[in-house]
Amino acid sequence: MVDMTIFIETVSGLGDMGMSLSIAAIGSAIGTGIAGMAAIGAWKKMIISGEKAATALLIFVGAPLSQVIYGMILKNAIADANLSPDSYFWQILIGLFAGAAMAGSAIFQGKVGARACDAIAAGANDTAKYIMIIGVVETVALFVMIFTMTGLPAV
Repeated sequence: MVDMTIFIETVSGLGDMGMSLSIAAIGSAIGTGIAGMAAIGAWKKMIISGEKAATALLIFVGAPLSQVIYGMILKNAIADANLSPDSYFWQILIGLFAGAAMAGSAIFQGKVGARACDAIAAGANDTAKYIMIIGVVETVALFVMIFTMTGLPAV
């Protein structure tokens, strides 16, 4: 049988074991990859048609990266809550689900960014409106981080 005191001392202070950060980062990687591939395709279209490649497309590629920061902030908040070792399973579960929600936001930011890149390459240069849509999708990750942090029990 495993001695629980050794386990508790081993994981003490790790909070959600980095789940919120890790899962959010996976979503950011997927989202930036999706938008990045679309930006490259858009630049190819623009260059072939004799247009200057719009550097504004980098905004859409980089947008999903912020979820990594939100995941890190949440991970630190869960660890800093210094909750009882009896709740580690629940902390991990909270981090997993919150990280997954942030990852979803990042992935869909990448998809929205990909469509924005395609629209700009087709001549629909309304970058400000596309950035606003990216911001709306971003809000999901912010809400998840804030609501999860405010839901943590005060010590």
